Amino acid sequence: MSFAGEVKRELCRQPLSRRCCAQAEAYGVLLYCNTFTPREIRVVTESPALAQRLPALFKKAFRVSFDRLPEGEGKAVFSITQPDKLAAVCQVYGLDRGAAALHVNFAVLEESCCRAAFLRGAFLAGGSVTDPRKSYHLEVACSHHSASREVLALMRELELEPKAAQRKGNAVIYFKQSDRIEDFLTCIGAPLAAMEVMNAKLERDLRGSVNRRVNCDVANQDKAVEAAMTQVEAIRRLEQRGGMAALPDKLREAAALRLAHPEDTLSQLAERCDPPVTKSALNHRLRKLVELGRGER
Repeated sequence: MSFAGEVKRELCRQPLSRRCCAQAEAYGVLLYCNTFTPREIRVVTESPALAQRLPALFKKAFRVSFDRLPEGEGKAVFSITQPDKLAAVCQVYGLDRGAAALHVNFAVLEESCCRAAFLRGAFLAGGSVTDPRKSYHLEVACSHHSASREVLALMRELELEPKAAQRKGNAVIYFKQSDRIEDFLTCIGAPLAAMEVMNAKLERDLRGSVNRRVNCDVANQDKAVEAAMTQVEAIRRLEQRGGMAALPDKLREAAALRLAHPEDTLSQLAERCDPPVTKSALNHRLRKLVELGRGER
């Protein structure tokens, strides 16, 4: 099952205990479903969890049943066309039979629990979310632009900080940041999914940190190898010119140690000196050898 499917399954485990919250959740479903007019309600879903929840949700919210229930496998289609049932639903939300566009009736969403339930319904009907191990993206999309603007305002009032866009004639509200997705999922009743997003981010950050450290170590190692090769070449040139005998004892010792142990780090080479010296002191001696090998004074 996809991550989005797991999220919707978790959301559908929320109990239908209060009628006001059931009406708010059903409102979100209706505004983000396929068809919601005073003449027809039609909900199409690929989520088995939502398909199982819808009949109980509508029974709790409106005391009505669907005229048409899903047949067979695949997409589940629920519909209501009977006038008396449609009137019962529209009456709850104050939907005018002659309304040109759908709007959010905020009188239905006065309680904080109802607002969360409303957003849960919107996500169940029109939402999707990517696997956080791959990328961060959560969105809800519908064709009712006026309603979408009002839902956007509601989310911002709840400090969820979404963004909005238009895509293929639909109004889309979306989140791209992991912490915002976590906040939204927690708000609508999916704390386990929010925790999974958080864990995925921590794992990604940890992998990034390890990779950066490894890359840094490799880069430092490459620099050390390059420096050692430069030192060996300079010492060889000094030998060819017969300049080793004129060097002070400390420089001759450093040169001999570097030629004998070309793969040693500065720390390891400093320990081999007699007596041992600091890494800084040895580095100074090797730099002097490089200068002399280049003919610098």
